[in-house]
Amino acid sequence: MGADTISHFIERLTWDQVARRIAADSPAILPIGAAAKEHGFHLPLNTDLVQAEWFAARLAERIDALIWPTVTYGYYPAFVEYAGSASLSCSTFEAMIHEIAAEILESGCETLFVLNTGISTLAPTERALARLDTGKVHHLRIYDGPRFGRATEALSQQSHGSHADEIETSLMLTIAPDIVDMARAEASPAITQEVPGRLTPSDASSPNYSRSGSYGDPTLATRAKGEVLLHALLDDLHEQVAAALGERKAPKPRSVSR
Repeated sequence: MGADTISHFIERLTWDQVARRIAADSPAILPIGAAAKEHGFHLPLNTDLVQAEWFAARLAERIDALIWPTVTYGYYPAFVEYAGSASLSCSTFEAMIHEIAAEILESGCETLFVLNTGISTLAPTERALARLDTGKVHHLRIYDGPRFGRATEALSQQSHGSHADEIETSLMLTIAPDIVDMARAEASPAITQEVPGRLTPSDASSPNYSRSGSYGDPTLATRAKGEVLLHALLDDLHEQVAAALGERKAPKPRSVSR
């Protein structure tokens, strides 16, 4: 990361620098991205963390925001049978997000964007934020935008997927290609449920069996797909942020440089 990007992360600033930025009405970003969640044989456990901080940095550069430390533990019950994967209870995660977000607002921040890279974390995050000033807090669900949905539908060749799959792996080949090991990418069986329950690496008779931990076919991923998907995803995010901020922050030209 460049010096300008680093200056947005509060953990790398002093408290008085943060205070001056808050007083100058800098928005806040709270990323949610697991650091201990399996992502198949080809992606590291911190894949969600890498994505969360990459997207947070791009948004922060655009709107001169402050980035709070990423929430790296969350509600991820589908992955706990895979070594290293950790999950809080839903109630604990919800309470944690509520308390962290409340403290950010209490520090004087007038606008908070909660940037969520998960799926199972969406509902508890919504509940946590609903108890705060909803005019100040905005939940960014990064995979839910219309442009990203259209791009996914147009590019995807896999028959099923939603985790460490063709789409997520293509994004990672664009964001952080050095940590993707395509030689180890392995497709999962066609899980019989539309939305799988707890994945298992050991019970081959289970409808949720995935030896690698992938749900989908990451072998179909390419950087070219990732670049298209990433542009669509960023456009969706920037539109959400611009709508929340109104005319206070004019958007800058888009960049997807690493």
